[in-house]
Formats: sequence, C-alpha cells, structure tokens
Amino acid sequence: MASLALVAGDRVFLVDATPDIRRQLDRLRDLKPGEGRVDRSPLDGVFLTHAHLGHYTGLGFLGFEAVHANETPLYATARMVDYLATNGPWSQLVDLRNVVPEKLTPGEPLAIDERVRVTAHLVPHRDEFADTVGFLFAGPDRRVFYVPDTDGWQHWDAPFEAWLDEQRVDVAIVDGSFYSMDELPGRDVAAIGHPLIIDTVERLKERVGSGGLQVFFTHFNHSNPVLDADGTLRAELESAGFRVLDDGMEIGL
Repeated sequence: MASLALVAGDRVFLVDATPDIRRQLDRLRDLKPGEGRVDRSPLDGVFLTHAHLGHYTGLGFLGFEAVHANETPLYATARMVDYLATNGPWSQLVDLRNVVPEKLTPGEPLAIDERVRVTAHLVPHRDEFADTVGFLFAGPDRRVFYVPDTDGWQHWDAPFEAWLDEQRVDVAIVDGSFYSMDELPGRDVAAIGHPLIIDTVERLKERVGSGGLQVFFTHFNHSNPVLDADGTLRAELESAGFRVLDDGMEIGL
C-alpha cells in the first residue's frame, strides 16, 4: 500500500485511499481542522491511481456506515469512475453522493489553485478493472511525479529516464515493490508486474548522482530487503543517492 497527501494552502487531498484510510485521516486532521470525529468533509478531494486492493478500498470508510462524507470530489480516469459507479459497494458512495466523481483526462492538467496543477499520465500495469495512472504534481518550484504502481520500465513506450527529462521532473516517487527477481520463492516476480529497484537505480543513477533528480522508492512488498533500515542493501541504496520514502515525509512543491 502507498499513498500521499497533497496540501495546497488550506486544502488537503488524498492520493489513493488505502485500507489504512482511518489512520491517514487522523494524521491529516491537524492540516485540515474540521468537526473532529464527526467531520463530513475531512478531505477536499481524493485522487485514485488504479483499482488494486491497496489503492481504492479505503473509499468504503467515506460511506454511509462510517464517515458518510458529504460530496467529496473523487478524481479518476473515466474507466476508473465507471468501474466504481457500476460495482457495489462503491456505487453506493456515488448514489449517496459521499463522493462526486470528476473524470480526469490523461495528459490534461487540473488546476488545484493558481500555483499547483495535477496531471494524470497513463502507465502500463495489470489493468484488470480500470486503467493505471501516475500523477505529476507541478508547483511554483518543483515538479514531482508519483507512480506507485507500474509494470517494468521496459514496458513503457519511451524510456522512463527520457520521459522524466521531457516532463522536467525534479522528484520521482516510484514503485519499489521488489528489489530483485529472487525475492519470492515459488512465484514469478516478473508476472506480478513491477519494476525492480536494481533496474531503476541503473536507469537513473547518473541523473541522481549529478543532483538533477531526486528519487524516492515507495510501495514495498513485505519481502523487500531495503525495508531493513540497518541492512546492507539500504545502505548501498542511500550511498548511491536514492532514498526510501519514510512515513510522514514532506516534499515541497
């Protein structure tokens, strides 16, 4: 599971609604003070990357049995919106207007305010129920690309490093699910569909080493050895200039 909060002035948006959404809302309460534990509008909106377990199932806690949110904007692609609107229990959120779907067009920026824009970009992944996007957050000082889930970089139409250059990305927060191919005995890591950390490092090491790009890894499988903060592989990763995205870390735009 992985998620971000986007804070723009006094507005707070959640990027992906994980099964831990209750904890997420607790942590965001200081940033968006409201009516405490009976607040019907704890968020100014939710952005969704795709329809896999750890990224949208927390929406249920915005529904009638829990927060019973009041018209929370829900930003997603047309395919993702259609999936939610036509399948229970998610369709009840739409019917009761706990969430109000706002369809995103990939490649078209959405202005959050006069300083921050969000653009969805389609990425290849296991799209069983809906398509998958990463989000480019453009602020006055930096451009941050968030892609917690994607197939390996070899499946992109253009080399990932070239795409980052084209989009003038300053900070990339990327899928770090697996470190290497031998991580899950009895399962084919390649079939699960994620880039390997060792491949990402190889592609981006020159840009990171020159200081032109910051790279943070997120969305770790429980088997990933870089989760050991005192381990050798974490030390090697950090010595090369790459970082593990820590819980609660703040990155300015």
